[in-house]
Amino acid sequence: MHCPFCRNADSRVIDSRTADDGSAIRRRRECTACHRRFTTIETSSLSVVKRSGVIEPFSREKVVAGVRKACQGRPVSEDDLALLAQQVEETVRSAGAAQIKAHDIGLAILGPLRELDEVAYLRFASVYSSFTSLEDFEATIAALRAERPPAPPAEPEVEDSARVDASEPGSR
Repeated sequence: MHCPFCRNADSRVIDSRTADDGSAIRRRRECTACHRRFTTIETSSLSVVKRSGVIEPFSREKVVAGVRKACQGRPVSEDDLALLAQQVEETVRSAGAAQIKAHDIGLAILGPLRELDEVAYLRFASVYSSFTSLEDFEATIAALRAERPPAPPAEPEVEDSARVDASEPGSR
């Protein structure tokens, strides 16, 4: 790391802290020549290889933008979308590769989105998986239903004549 003041190539680290949700390290450094202090931010690079072969940096904002379209009109907050994007980034970074295919990012989105909102999941999956017929939708819906936990049994209804009003005299 070159000193931004004197361009000396040697510096010592005085303090290190995590930054940006743990995805970066902030280091406070001191130049060994001029003794001035400066800060560096270190991040690991993650690149996305698109279908066209173009390589670009990973962006949480792009994940949020893509999922936001699927969540349009659904009860999903911006905080929910930000958390989903963080989960997706953690998933793709845990693979340990410096480059990841855009298709793999789509796969990483499907799981957390399914947990967040099934309708948004179905919308996203229909575009991402290129559904071509109603059968594609039906198969996905059937899979969602099969994996859904069973609904709790409904409480039996009590008829009004069997209810006792505690405020009436003699009902004690």
